[in-house]
Amino acid sequence: MKALFPITLAMVLAAPAAAQDLAGEADPAVLAAIAKADLAEKADQLQSTAPAAKAMGLPAYDWWNEGLHGLARNGVATVFPQAVGLAATFDPALMEKVGTVVSTEARAKFNAKPVSADRRIYEGLTIWSPNINIFRDPRWGRGQETYGEDPFLTGSLAVGFIKGLQGPDPLHPRVIATPKHLAVHSGPEAGRDSFDVDVSPQDREATYLPAFRKAVTEAKPLSLMCAYNSTHGVPVCADRTLLNDTLRGDWGFKGFVVSDCDAVANIWMFHNYRYDAAEASAAAIKAGTDFDCGTTYAALTQSVARGLLTEAEVDRALARSLEARYKLGIAFGAKNPWGKIKPSEVNTPAHRALALEAARKSVVLLQNENNRLPLKAGTRLAVIGTNADDLSVIEANYHGTAADPVTPLEGIRRQFGAANVAYAQGSVLAEGAPVVVPETALVADGKPGLRAEYLDMSGKRVFVRQDRRVDFNLTRTAPKGLDAKGFKVRWSGSLVPPGAGTYRLALDIPACWKDCRRHDDVRLSVGGKELHAGVLGKQRVEFDITSDGTPQPISLELDHYGEDEGLRLMWLPPADAQRAEAVKAASQADAIVAVLGLSPDLEGEALQVQVPGFVGGDRSDIALPEPQAELLAALHATGKPVIVVLTNGSAVSIDPAMADAVLTAWYPGEAGGTAIAETLAGTNNPSGRLPVTFYKSTSDLPAFVDYSMKERTYRYFTGKPLWGFGHGLSYTTYGYEGAKVSAPALGQPVTVTATLRNLGSMAGEEVVQAYVVPPVIEPRPIMTQGVLQRQLAAFTRVPLAAGKSRDVTLTIDPRSLSVVDRRGTRKVVPGDYKVWIGGGQPGDGAGAWVSFTLTGQAQELPK
Repeated sequence: MKALFPITLAMVLAAPAAAQDLAGEADPAVLAAIAKADLAEKADQLQSTAPAAKAMGLPAYDWWNEGLHGLARNGVATVFPQAVGLAATFDPALMEKVGTVVSTEARAKFNAKPVSADRRIYEGLTIWSPNINIFRDPRWGRGQETYGEDPFLTGSLAVGFIKGLQGPDPLHPRVIATPKHLAVHSGPEAGRDSFDVDVSPQDREATYLPAFRKAVTEAKPLSLMCAYNSTHGVPVCADRTLLNDTLRGDWGFKGFVVSDCDAVANIWMFHNYRYDAAEASAAAIKAGTDFDCGTTYAALTQSVARGLLTEAEVDRALARSLEARYKLGIAFGAKNPWGKIKPSEVNTPAHRALALEAARKSVVLLQNENNRLPLKAGTRLAVIGTNADDLSVIEANYHGTAADPVTPLEGIRRQFGAANVAYAQGSVLAEGAPVVVPETALVADGKPGLRAEYLDMSGKRVFVRQDRRVDFNLTRTAPKGLDAKGFKVRWSGSLVPPGAGTYRLALDIPACWKDCRRHDDVRLSVGGKELHAGVLGKQRVEFDITSDGTPQPISLELDHYGEDEGLRLMWLPPADAQRAEAVKAASQADAIVAVLGLSPDLEGEALQVQVPGFVGGDRSDIALPEPQAELLAALHATGKPVIVVLTNGSAVSIDPAMADAVLTAWYPGEAGGTAIAETLAGTNNPSGRLPVTFYKSTSDLPAFVDYSMKERTYRYFTGKPLWGFGHGLSYTTYGYEGAKVSAPALGQPVTVTATLRNLGSMAGEEVVQAYVVPPVIEPRPIMTQGVLQRQLAAFTRVPLAAGKSRDVTLTIDPRSLSVVDRRGTRKVVPGDYKVWIGGGQPGDGAGAWVSFTLTGQAQELPK
């Protein structure tokens, strides 16, 4: 499609001199608007919450929106598996479809209002996703937001997702994608605002930059986010070499750069790189950070007044940023065909079907001793674990509101029949961390859960229903028949503890934190005693009660004003009583499904959490937390078959001897419970692969703050993992025959071909992977530098019916064959190469080696 307002020579000549200098940065309509604004107005528009600007003809617009694994924080949206779960699909084509759904739903919500309407946070079309940092250490709480530990896999999936977000026409994107956080950023969360990374040139080029380069050069994102940290003393958002020379020069980036939120302020407040806000703003603008997520760029007027920056430099940043709104068709009279997407195009049947497909493909079968899975129909099951019935585990972080989320417990009941399924919570996730009060501890009218009366704000009853637990995401949404701007709920029934002891109850509201007009009122009474009445705000409120194990009346009231984001009734029960209840349920079953693992309450971004194994959103120990390890041991001791389902955003170390089968479902999205149940029953043949290494112990890891890749990830780890990157079992078996490699020339792509055969009795989908072992170029690496063991170079998914075969060809490009020397130079070198083609890394399942030799002079590749 042609540009709607092509730049003409006459228009350029008629523009002011500054605008002529910016002719390559933005459309003339954008430059003309900039010329009408004064410096203060320009500074306003370079901050994330941009006010209306009459001189420029702009409504108020908050640039901050999220779409990590579904449109986030703006009401009902399709919730896909968390990013690390999407990575487990090894499916770039699926990622493009997911990105298309995210951007379609963003447009659908945007189009519900006139283009001229003001937009608050999470209502815009500038999506700050995906997160393509390298998940170098499983202790990082935000690693769940990434596509794992491998640069090639991460880059490949990012390309698909970004293309899906932006659509096929770069002049008229559906939304604008923002890969983040450039660069060398992966924890710890504590100290992230001031952390300085001492990274070697080799690790920077070989590990931390390739995914960004691939995303920028192949998917052409129109925005990019710079990170909080500094490298070698220079804050990334003030790093001219990275943002200008590398990003724009070497990679050809044409969009605008936005800071991570308050990263510009950090330049002077935490990094002490500049003296004040004016100096920090000038440094960031000069380096190439065009836009500030925050308010620090309000000081740009001072920057110019003090001669630290010219207004022309401010204009350049503004032109790059406002060009995005122009291309989106939401400013300066521009049009965009995606403005025709209907508001009803949210969580459609097709979108929900894609969420289920993604959840199915993300499940990784880690262990299946004696083919314990799949389970037979009619098997009596004891489902154990708080994560079996917890909404946060389904939705993860940076999420939307799932319209009809299916927890593992609900999915298993539907698949195997409710009469065949018993449930017990069994334990908390980690010592001192409350969990949602389960349905087994709540009774009303003889049924599990509480009687719930839903009212409008006038107090008129709208409907009554039974809620199995109080665990709700109410972000900008409401149950059918109620107004999202406000409603009331009255829950009543009995609290039925599993035994005598002291119980700590907790009320938790994910509170609105920006532009909040009013927080919710909550009232809780147990046993006729009022425990709380009033606003919770951002604080979790806890109360101790003593129980003799008999039921006590409970009432809970919520007045929801449309700003806060939900309500959870939580508790910390006595461990012995919980575990005894679980063992009793298990002893009466044919098999045990233990849904264990982690939670977004424990791992995530800058969390206020400090309990054993977890601190500030990061993990201090990768082992299954002690309360769950004790529960698993008790379940194993019953002698019944134990199937462990892990819900997690990072690798969890467990004792494999405690389970007959283990699978990981990550944080699986709105359809996660269905996908898990189908996998247990065998109607979904698992095909996911690990995008991260599952180490045996925290002792296998270097110091968290050490960014050297030595002994990190499968590429440099020399030990034996619990389960390796790329690992994943199936209910069928595969064989590889006739592997061969093309006769390559140095600097040209290499093709590897093999015949893949399904040797089993069930149709399946194999993830065929190729790993390259290149020549050693530095026989004596320096002590702090890791030695490359192998690297993923190509992959594809291959569906195959039982007994059938298919020839599979993988193409390996020169960058995937290349090596990086200690100076950070990437090159393809002559020598002997080995390639493994198979369903995992060498030695992990079926596959075959092929070898070839490259001759000639080493070829240095573009940066």
